Amino acid sequence: MKRKNLYITAVRIFFFAILSYSPVISSAQAVRKYPQNYFRWPLDIKPEIVANMGELRNNHWHMGLDVRTNQRENLPVYAAAAGYISKIRIEKFGFGRCIFITHPNGFTTLYGHLNNFFPALEEYVTRMQYSQETWAIELDFPKEKFPVTKGQFIAWSGSTGGSQGPHVHFEIRDTRTGVCLNPMLFGVPLKDNVRPSILKLAMYDRSGSIYEQVTQFFPLKNTGNGYILSKTPVIKTGSKRISFAIQAFDRLSGTNNENGIYSAQLFFDEKPVIDFTLDSIGYDRTRYLNAHIDYKYHANGGPFFQHLSQLPGEHSGVYHPMAGNGIIDLPDMDVHSVRIEVKDAYQNTSQLKFSVQYDNSLKKQEKFFSAAQKFLPGYVNVLEKPGFEMYLPETCLYDTLTSFYNRSNSTLVNSVSALHQVNDPSVPVQGELTVRIKPDKIISDPLREKIVIQRTYRSNHDVRKAEWNGEWMTAKFGDFGNFQAFTDTEPPVLNELGSGDTIDLSGSKRIVFQPGDNFDVIKNFRAELDGKWLRFTNDKGRLYIYIFDERCRYGLHELKVTVEDLVGNTTVKTWWFKKYAYKASSKKKAANKKSSKGKKKNTTKKKTTAKKK
Repeated sequence: MKRKNLYITAVRIFFFAILSYSPVISSAQAVRKYPQNYFRWPLDIKPEIVANMGELRNNHWHMGLDVRTNQRENLPVYAAAAGYISKIRIEKFGFGRCIFITHPNGFTTLYGHLNNFFPALEEYVTRMQYSQETWAIELDFPKEKFPVTKGQFIAWSGSTGGSQGPHVHFEIRDTRTGVCLNPMLFGVPLKDNVRPSILKLAMYDRSGSIYEQVTQFFPLKNTGNGYILSKTPVIKTGSKRISFAIQAFDRLSGTNNENGIYSAQLFFDEKPVIDFTLDSIGYDRTRYLNAHIDYKYHANGGPFFQHLSQLPGEHSGVYHPMAGNGIIDLPDMDVHSVRIEVKDAYQNTSQLKFSVQYDNSLKKQEKFFSAAQKFLPGYVNVLEKPGFEMYLPETCLYDTLTSFYNRSNSTLVNSVSALHQVNDPSVPVQGELTVRIKPDKIISDPLREKIVIQRTYRSNHDVRKAEWNGEWMTAKFGDFGNFQAFTDTEPPVLNELGSGDTIDLSGSKRIVFQPGDNFDVIKNFRAELDGKWLRFTNDKGRLYIYIFDERCRYGLHELKVTVEDLVGNTTVKTWWFKKYAYKASSKKKAANKKSSKGKKKNTTKKKTTAKKK
């Protein structure tokens, strides 16, 4: 009996230990439980952030904390806890130069937009770049390769990759799933006693698509005890099916920076309907932000509004329906109460209260019926027109969309098709849609591999190399817009290294190239110094830079650069240059000598005067 009780006690302790370190959700509004103060702040300056997890960005949620570095680079960055460096990545956009550290408690931390890594890691990565002959690289490491202790120096801060200014991007992930977890739930040293701010309310008629209506907006007033509608306490509507969205932000104590909110919950007649909570998001689902916001309004220049309803094609996992998907049915003409609670990660809460009433006299007239094809969420949609087809996978759309198609003949010299317009990018797409175009000109065999399909809308454009499927040219894109096929036989352009047969680079610290292309796509860039691959960085994708190091010794050298565009058009240039220990010019030397003599004369004069005294 005693042994049995001991066994039961041991089992209870075991499960208690697991629960204390594992995410636990008791309800949709419960805060997940994570180990507190396990991770230290990754910098040794005052803990501050310029962005939090869940902040709204174009096409994605922000997935971690942007740690403030006071607009400075090259501050030391430290490991948040003991573990081992499991991966590094270097890319022109995204995180730029980043480090992943895997910890023994089931979590992984990420540090992005870095400059140089710590010396041993930097040396190893450089060796691998030269071995693989690539600047952009991703390397995985076993746990024994680069172990780290809590607080160990790992890198210098920077502004590499997609960064718009100096900071460190910091994430905490579930090691097993790769899902990003909200760092504010781990006891980070950031104070927040400030309630979120709610700026405006939006209401939608959900008898039709979210994309095919005029949204109603309502300004709000903060009473000190909560928010109310500033003009009327009751919203009267002619629609029996409605939903809401809010414009809101949060601030930390003592800062003016506008961060994203953590959660919002909708109540109808004091019964919970739905909530969203930004506590964990995977990168495979972050584009669902476009279903979470009023995308069309934002695409046309408006601020972010966050839906308190789940669109039919929304599958991010941030919503928690309790009584439907957030669409409210008004069953009668009575006045009904609506309450919205908005919280930050520390559970500081703001409330918006108002009432809504169905008014039959405001009932809208029947909408104009369009015979145009409907694109439906959850279904495979195919648009077929003469010389043009579009294929939309079943996960492509968030809500119903009436298709729009227009064809325009082209007079451009290198075009091989008409211009085909399908809707516009103010309606978002999840994943990619496939475009198929039949050429309206005869294309010779040598030119078939030189075809691109370009998507344009206003000042935006993107281009893909066309793949052939019989007589159809195909490519995949992530937005609606205008689609047209072109031949591309124009090679990229490359700036000169200098003038003359042999260029003197003795006084230079670096070599910079900025190649250009008629379709703005450089697929490959390769440099060789005396026949061997030479590493040029390409941070932010614009400039290719080599900073002189021990691989370019003093003497005479040959530099060969090859640049290739999307369809294989290539430009090759070769230069001879000399690099010697830099010596000042004769004029500079003379000036320095003269200045030096003047200083000596003045010194002598002072000494003589001093003796006389």
